[in-house]
Amino acid sequence: MNPNLKLILVNVSGPDHPGITARLMKVLADKKVNIVDMGQAVTHGLLSLSFVMRFIDNETDHGVLKDLLFEAKKMNLALEFNDVTENADVKPAVPLEKFILSCVSMDNISGNFLHDLSQLLASSNINILRIDNIHPQHFKCLEVATVVPEDLDLKGIKLQLLNLSNRHKVDMAFLKDNIFRRSKRLIVFDMDSTLIQIEVIDQMAEILGVGSQVKAITERAMNGEMDFDESLTKRVSQLKGLSIEQMDAILNNMPLHQGVEEFIKTVKNLGYKTALISGGFNYFAGHLKQKLNLDYAFANELEIVDGKLTGKIIGTIINANQKALLLKLIAQQENISLEQVVAIGDGANDLPMLSTAGLGIAFHAKEMVRKNAPQTMGHGPMTSILYFLGIPGPGAHQ
Repeated sequence: MNPNLKLILVNVSGPDHPGITARLMKVLADKKVNIVDMGQAVTHGLLSLSFVMRFIDNETDHGVLKDLLFEAKKMNLALEFNDVTENADVKPAVPLEKFILSCVSMDNISGNFLHDLSQLLASSNINILRIDNIHPQHFKCLEVATVVPEDLDLKGIKLQLLNLSNRHKVDMAFLKDNIFRRSKRLIVFDMDSTLIQIEVIDQMAEILGVGSQVKAITERAMNGEMDFDESLTKRVSQLKGLSIEQMDAILNNMPLHQGVEEFIKTVKNLGYKTALISGGFNYFAGHLKQKLNLDYAFANELEIVDGKLTGKIIGTIINANQKALLLKLIAQQENISLEQVVAIGDGANDLPMLSTAGLGIAFHAKEMVRKNAPQTMGHGPMTSILYFLGIPGPGAHQ
């Protein structure tokens, strides 16, 4: 280290108003002082501004500290300074990466949550750089900027964050802070229990009085006794004879998940492409595509003869691998990087799709899916996902 090098840390605090930084920086510019680091934040109308000045000669500060103190006093601000030269060569023991932890709550974020969260981060050697309240009029959404060790067990920390989320009812996403975090361009949705609150095939089976048979097949598939293709084929065979009129009755009463319409409208207005990829049925997916103004919709095609289901599926079955493949094909068609794709789903057959996308979110999913998905949203409406995208959309804080 240069023996003539001197670093002075200046901390300025007090009521915030426009022009503070400009006036202080003019003092430094007039004195030709070099700045090597800086940070600024405003909390509840109070400013906290810090900067580090570098001097490379025997003169301590060229009188700049006196001028800064005088200028701060004129603005009714407190100013303190410290010599931090001894920290000039301090470097982290291991390489660090930047991550943003986005926290979204339906209610005000509690002190208990903040304590548990900060303790969890500290125990994992994750350092908090900055905490921003995204909506100052509500204390419901925070962005926590962190640096993490390069060798951090990401899967392990996400499971701990999931436990914390369940305990405090606060949704969290732990996202690498890179150029792709705020530059998503395509959002892909599952349909059943994601865009809509129901499982369509269960509704269809109930109408025909074969609900228990269909659920038994589903259970066998979940227990690993048959794969998705076989289970879907067997379940659809139970639906033989269901009429178009009966399907229309379901179609006209498909309740959307809270926040779906507002979420899609917001991202569409921002130029995002949207797609529905479902292991359900095109008869219903096509209706949602039109209703929600989606750009794409893919689902299984049911064979209909004389206005009734034959109990057969036409064409390739859209299973978990097909869903991931279709996501890739849409991204390729739109010339969009996979890092710029968001996938939202709730089922085990959505996991390959969620893992393929740059941001995969298990939305109000079962615990097994939430544990294996890259990110989760389990408490708020779909509009809360806007915060994960860096878009504080209207209604997302309600």
